[in-house]
Amino acid sequence: MLIRSFVYTLAAWSGYFVMSLELLGGRALSPYFGSGIHVWGAIITLFMLSLSIGYLLGGAWSLYSPTLARLCLLLLVSAFTALPGALYSTPILEAVFDWVSDPRYGALVASVALFFVPITISGAVSPYAIRLLVEALGESGKVAGRVFFISTLGSTLGTLITSFYLVLLFDLDRILSGMLYISTVVALAGLAISKWKTGNATLA
Repeated sequence: MLIRSFVYTLAAWSGYFVMSLELLGGRALSPYFGSGIHVWGAIITLFMLSLSIGYLLGGAWSLYSPTLARLCLLLLVSAFTALPGALYSTPILEAVFDWVSDPRYGALVASVALFFVPITISGAVSPYAIRLLVEALGESGKVAGRVFFISTLGSTLGTLITSFYLVLLFDLDRILSGMLYISTVVALAGLAISKWKTGNATLA
């Protein structure tokens, strides 16, 4: 029961992380490429493509002895690969701005550089979580519905909290750093739970 609850929590946080990062991406790109529809079109295109690839990868990876520990490693990798966006977003965006003159394609290239890898890895979380939670073939649809509900609810909260409150209180780097810190804490907590449950099973 503890592991199942934690997997749902992790799916919710992953959904929060994705949508919050998408909003922060729009704010980060706006000084260089504007905040018009082409910028948001580039960001949304990149996020949808990354998530779709992540769904495929997560489903494929879940076939090979899925564990909570490996799911937590996915979250850690997504946080680690988002670090350049927190630490080096300014030089990356300046380089893209100087290299690509068209703001439409510049925004797309910048989105790829900053977000493709972390969002792809984040996309793998939901299908991997579903595989962990399914205990019988007949409940796969019900479990998938719950995971997508929890993940989308997390995305809703990420959108609301980030756009209504966080961007008014903190700068982008601080928000992103806080999100990466939370991802790391959640992943490490999951690894500890996984190790504890494995140890108890061994003792039993």
